[in-house]
Amino acid sequence: MVGSLLMRGMLIGVLAGLVAFGFARIFGEPQVDLAIAFEEQMAATEAAQAPAGDQPAMEETDEGLPGRGTQAGLGLITGLVVYGAAVGGIFALVFAFAYGRLGAIGARGLSAVLALAAFASVVLVPLLKYPANPPAVSLDETIGARTTLYFVLLVLSVGGMALAFALARRLLAQHGTWNATLIASAAYVAFITVVLIAMPTINEMPAGFSPDVLWNFRISSVGIQIIIWAVIGLGFGVLAERVLGEFRGSARLAGSYR
Repeated sequence: MVGSLLMRGMLIGVLAGLVAFGFARIFGEPQVDLAIAFEEQMAATEAAQAPAGDQPAMEETDEGLPGRGTQAGLGLITGLVVYGAAVGGIFALVFAFAYGRLGAIGARGLSAVLALAAFASVVLVPLLKYPANPPAVSLDETIGARTTLYFVLLVLSVGGMALAFALARRLLAQHGTWNATLIASAAYVAFITVVLIAMPTINEMPAGFSPDVLWNFRISSVGIQIIIWAVIGLGFGVLAERVLGEFRGSARLAGSYR
């Protein structure tokens, strides 16, 4: 059964990646192009203002690197499909572990709850502190620190969510599903609030960069993640319900021959 769930999770993840690609091409890539244009304009301005003897050396173009069209087309769709398949597979394994351990919740409901919790802990919380930046915004000297802080926050967020689910399961019998969920959710929010306040802030917005481009890029980045997790959460629930129904039917049939 786990193998069937895993396969369906990866398939629905591929579908999520394809849908997200369509969204990214329409809303995300134009913002990337604007950011690249700003970056090139800054480089040209610095070169023009530099004294004749201090002209920066022209960077060699690596002909092996894919062009912008390839990056926005084949590269983007490949990345999103592979990402979607990986996320869908992991999601299916988490679903298989959680099913039957969180009260009498059905396959569709559990899939939706897990997707919402995963989106909040894996995507939303880290982006609240360290949102996605387009080209020309991130500074070379802060990329390492920003990446490290992002993954530290990601680990803390996912770990906090796992503990929240464990707390909800522990309180389930005594307080009921609704109250246990509220208590666990409040505990997670309180924990994450403290973490977000404690984590250092990195502000690397260059002078002259359009705030509209930055805002639209970040909105489109969140939109891509919303699409991926929504498709997986809703689509996988339907597929998992069928798999579990077939499994229960086979189990009843096998029991009738005993």
